[in-house]
Amino acid sequence: MPSIQTTIARELNLTAAQVAAVIDLVDQGNTIPFIARYRKEATGGIDDATLRDLDERLTYLRNLEARKDEVLRAIEEQGKLTADLRAKIDEATVMQRVEDLYKPYRKKRATRASKARDAGLEPLALLILAQDRSAKDPLAVASGLVNPEAGYPTPEDALQGAQDIVAEVVADDAEHVACLRAATKRNGALSVEAVDASEKTVYEAYYDFSEPLSRIPNHRILAVNRGEKEKKLKVKVRTDADAAISQLERRILRGDGPFAAPLKAAIADGYKRLIAPSVERDLRAELTERAETDAIRVFAKNTENLLQQRPVRGARIIALDPGYRTGCKVAVLDEYGKLLDHTTVYPTPPRSQVKETQAQLAAYVEKHRINVIVIGNGTGSRETEEVVADYIARSKAPVRYTIVNEAGASVYSASKLASEEYPDLDVTTRGAMSLGRRLQDPLAELVKIPPQAIGVGQYQHDLNQAALERALTGVVENVVNRVGVDLNTASASLLGYVSGISAAVAKNIVAYREEHGAFTDRGQLKKVPKLGAKAFQNCAGFLRISDGKNPLDATSVHPESYAVANELLKRAKVKPEALADGGVPDFASRLGDVDALAAELGVGAPTLRDIVSELEKPGRDPRDDAPEVVFSEGVRDFDDLTVGMELTGTVRNVVDFGAFVDVGVKQDGLVHVSKMADRFVRHPSEVVAVGDTVTVWVTGIDKDRGRISLSMVKGKA
Repeated sequence: MPSIQTTIARELNLTAAQVAAVIDLVDQGNTIPFIARYRKEATGGIDDATLRDLDERLTYLRNLEARKDEVLRAIEEQGKLTADLRAKIDEATVMQRVEDLYKPYRKKRATRASKARDAGLEPLALLILAQDRSAKDPLAVASGLVNPEAGYPTPEDALQGAQDIVAEVVADDAEHVACLRAATKRNGALSVEAVDASEKTVYEAYYDFSEPLSRIPNHRILAVNRGEKEKKLKVKVRTDADAAISQLERRILRGDGPFAAPLKAAIADGYKRLIAPSVERDLRAELTERAETDAIRVFAKNTENLLQQRPVRGARIIALDPGYRTGCKVAVLDEYGKLLDHTTVYPTPPRSQVKETQAQLAAYVEKHRINVIVIGNGTGSRETEEVVADYIARSKAPVRYTIVNEAGASVYSASKLASEEYPDLDVTTRGAMSLGRRLQDPLAELVKIPPQAIGVGQYQHDLNQAALERALTGVVENVVNRVGVDLNTASASLLGYVSGISAAVAKNIVAYREEHGAFTDRGQLKKVPKLGAKAFQNCAGFLRISDGKNPLDATSVHPESYAVANELLKRAKVKPEALADGGVPDFASRLGDVDALAAELGVGAPTLRDIVSELEKPGRDPRDDAPEVVFSEGVRDFDDLTVGMELTGTVRNVVDFGAFVDVGVKQDGLVHVSKMADRFVRHPSEVVAVGDTVTVWVTGIDKDRGRISLSMVKGKA
């Protein structure tokens, strides 16, 4: 049996030495972001995403080994562990195989077979399984085992009881089950029908539906599962039962002896009553796990791209959270997200106070030097946008506007965190502030919202919530640490995603900052309660201090490498203060051969290259490479759209079957995967990502259903 290290190395296409190094680092308490950034020599430069895959696989395989030990011990205690069974369990590579092998030895609730055993019918069952051709007629044997008190008053009843035992033995055989599971997976189909065919629901496409298990796409599995959960659909795994029974007979029967007939009957019963339902449950679970894993992967990628969207720096914002009866909440923010003003206006029905709203906008623009207006895309968005666009056009004010996806804003505004941050503001004003701030710095604001509520997934509420939260938390951690965090301005929410910092320690950092003033040196982190040496090692390089005592504290250079960094500055004849002025663009050329220098300084070449790169552009934000925000222009309503129109939009969500693009109207348009390129595209993520700016052409407009069809290929309808 290959070791865990060897298995992971093969699966992830890594060397055994790389895997061993990562396992050792993880076991020492190092975080994935820290390992990815500051231990490249040990890992060979494995990126953070692969490291998380490795860590997850390591956890699974260690749990598998632990379960094997439990199963072996349990079977051994029963005195039934053979060398062959031990070898099979040791060789198992998935948890299901271990459970299949353990099934005959697991304590069961009362069954038909256990009742028959208690009645003394097991000797007859063993004769049937042995298929002894010299034995006499089965009913003759059964007549000697009649037990009226136990419920077997006749030879026929006794024979049936023995067959129940045989059926269970057949169904408990791991090899039989594995063979039939594979055949059903290969040849079976998922069959769906309506609970009430006359009822109109969103699941009508599945009212009479069937698709091979081997070909059904993940999004259909999730859709069918939801319909079944809502009791609108009935779902079954269909397969050829006669073929399956014949397959079992070929595996078990040895000719036509006197026990062939009861054995055949037991095989058929074992399949229909025990194996088929079990296989169906297993395959449904496998399909669901496959679909959920893919959905979580897509969700995680979308979340990563959303968090990495480019901040709109210098934006002084009027943020509008639209509504009808309760009005439109207004929050005015300076370029740092500080609340300057707030009110409520009523541009939408029933009040329709358009002139009053425009006058209020004009007053705020002049008073606070506003240059951007942000509008949430929820209820009343279209009407509010018309008022804003008309105001800008009439006033010629130097202001742009954009629509912001408000998914999750209400979750944040009503949260305990929001009430702690802004106890004197009502929830709707907090929501408007959140909309404005997510334009200024998407990462800093969106980390306050549970990732599941951000709205860039597919069937997120139907997925394994623990697995989804684990994956999304990992993504947020990766992005936060990739970007870096300002130690003196970051909220506790943001700090809680920094490598090595727990939610409790994040609050302690903020409390220390409030009590002692701004941090001036990374070393001060060691004075924060509960932030120990290992936590400091993991977090220090990701926390930035601007205008501190040491210019290196404003960079991603880790304190453990300060001596090397200072030596590089000395050799390049650069004063540390130059880092505050934007770095030294020609820093690398001043040092010569980096590999030779690494050997001379006793540091790994990857680490040295990272240090040099950081000193060239200290504190550089990788999000600056992302596309700029697209500000709205002329298109605002369905009535502005025509088939064939060319538009520029922003990708809001990527799902299995396509991408949803914001083209400036309330509803996002759908680009089906078949209309993304002049070639076959397996998955939309091959072509687009959340936050991308794309050119699209309108191919269809369905006003009644509120749907817009788009194409990324001109002329492809």
